[in-house]
Amino acid sequence: MMHDVTADSRNIDQLLAIMAALRHPERGCPWDQEQTFRSIVPHTLEEAYEVAAAAEADDPAALRDELGDLLFQVVFLSRIAEEQNLFDFYQVARTLSEKLIRRHPHVFGQETDTSDAALAERWEAIKAQERNQARGDVPQSALDDVPVQLPATTRAQKLQRRAARAGFDWRHAGEVLDKIQEEFDEVRDAMSSGDRDAIFHEVGDLLLACTNLARTLDVDSESALRAANSRFERRYRSMEKMAEQDGCRLADLPIEEQEAYWVRAKSAEKKGV
Repeated sequence: MMHDVTADSRNIDQLLAIMAALRHPERGCPWDQEQTFRSIVPHTLEEAYEVAAAAEADDPAALRDELGDLLFQVVFLSRIAEEQNLFDFYQVARTLSEKLIRRHPHVFGQETDTSDAALAERWEAIKAQERNQARGDVPQSALDDVPVQLPATTRAQKLQRRAARAGFDWRHAGEVLDKIQEEFDEVRDAMSSGDRDAIFHEVGDLLLACTNLARTLDVDSESALRAANSRFERRYRSMEKMAEQDGCRLADLPIEEQEAYWVRAKSAEKKGV
């Protein structure tokens, strides 16, 4: 795909000019004027999830649109920073370029080993070096700088990967399955005791063990759970339609009949009906 570099540059400059106009203290949009770094965060997260949804739906038109909305968040935050003389959009782009070059010595440098293991090890070593330099080479925990704002399953896997690189890891997935069974039994014991705090604690441990299994099997837990949510929603909606076609309302049926519709919905999905 050929691009007119001059036109592309004008589009970027126009976008930045629009953002500056929206933030103008006298002639700008009142809502845009009052936003801060902190107030924009929920919108940025929402746009990131909408990008993910468009990508997973394999919808190029929606993806292009949602990527624009996400880019707007970058432009917005950069404009707020520029107004405070902190940095601007061009500095963000330059910092990203420098980072990508630094983290890919096998593309832009002299490294020649491009095996998956070598790439992963080098990537993490470079990131660790960057974190140390940012902190002035002060000794730090292997778990530092994992954002608390991440979805819980994503943060769990990031924490587990950090610990694993420091040697604290399972030898194989079978051990994690044993751990899940152990946590499952502890949930059962907590349920028997009726201790709500214990139930809360043990369910959390069980979920953590499940994310560890996903990591061990090289499965992204957040993506896997989103896919499972989609399957559940799709099948339940199918159940409702089947019940309606049979002249009844799903919610009015006993659980045994609802379960029969669930089996039918799963079977229909597998057959592509």
